[in-house]
Amino acid sequence: MLHRQDPAGIIVLTQPTHAWVSGCLARAWGNEHFGFFAPTEQVCLGAEQHDIGWLTWENLPTLNSKTGYPHNFMEMPTEVHVGLWSAAKQLTLPLGRYVTLLVSLHGTGLYERFRSWENSPQSSQVVQAFLQQEYAFQKQLTASLLDDPYYASYAIPEVIKRNRCLVAIWDSLSLAICTGVRNQQQLNQVPTAFGETTLTLTPLDDDATQIKVDPWPFQQGEVKLVYEGRMLREKFTDETAMRAALVNANWRTITTILSPN
Repeated sequence: MLHRQDPAGIIVLTQPTHAWVSGCLARAWGNEHFGFFAPTEQVCLGAEQHDIGWLTWENLPTLNSKTGYPHNFMEMPTEVHVGLWSAAKQLTLPLGRYVTLLVSLHGTGLYERFRSWENSPQSSQVVQAFLQQEYAFQKQLTASLLDDPYYASYAIPEVIKRNRCLVAIWDSLSLAICTGVRNQQQLNQVPTAFGETTLTLTPLDDDATQIKVDPWPFQQGEVKLVYEGRMLREKFTDETAMRAALVNANWRTITTILSPN
């Protein structure tokens, strides 16, 4: 779950909603400078479904007693977080092997990049077991794709690395957009047609729904994103009450416009 600050409280957005925005970004992505990617639809679907493991949790979110709000994705206990990611591959596999590989790689990539779990022996044990399980699964899946005449050229290391990187970039970009870009932000190591670059996000006139992106990575001259969240106007001390409030909360539709200037 993501939290977006609002004068009336917070707007909470589900992980699948944020992943949907990632998929929208993927489908808009690509130009002469940033290049394109393949297999196009499978990569876009991987971006769109990268948080599929969160579906069950989002129906019964847990309360963070310290904030009075539902846990956001950065506050989850390691054991719970790992459990969600462990379930993702079985939910994604009916959508196809390449999609599943990208989702699994995204999950392991998070633990490879963000290593606070190493501060706890218990968390380290849980994460290491998860990583070993996923690495074995990824190896098996990649071998299967390499043996497939259609997917073989897309399953070589350099192509998988680039597609994996793009899913991570769309994830980060979507997180910034969904939570609201209120100050200039940068995304590093963004793949281009010839190497890497840094994307700079700047809210126009301090408006978090109007964002300048430089350099421009999309096909069209403007990208319009429409997504939904629910408004929570109070904090909670009781998890059951919080869940009931979410069920009855007012929906808020947010429109964000990305532009090159």
